[in-house]
Amino acid sequence: MIAHVVLFRLHPELSTADATLFARAFERAVREIPSIRRVQVGKRVKIGTAYEQLMKTDYPYAAVVEFDNVAGLELYLAHPAHEDLGLRLFASVEETLVYDFEMEDGAGAARTLLNEPPDLTGAGG
Repeated sequence: MIAHVVLFRLHPELSTADATLFARAFERAVREIPSIRRVQVGKRVKIGTAYEQLMKTDYPYAAVVEFDNVAGLELYLAHPAHEDLGLRLFASVEETLVYDFEMEDGAGAARTLLNEPPDLTGAGG
């Protein structure tokens, strides 16, 4: 699975009207782009842990868009609805990070950190 991960901080002076246009562009992309398998958008939660203090930049929002494969991500990026979303994103945010990741499920997925192939036997790890 491919995860398109976007962390962002909205412009402090972003108007309600412009925020609405941004949200509508996102909704349109989700509705119209068939290669999207799952979408999650959320606001950062702070619970007072030590690692929260270690973050150099605060990104209050995250969006994760999932695809079956790289081809699905490429279809998403080339779609006109994504082009509109990208324009709205960069007009609405003060700062952002955008990364794409190949994700693995389950306990054995940590092997990715060791550049080991996933355990396809189902034995877990």
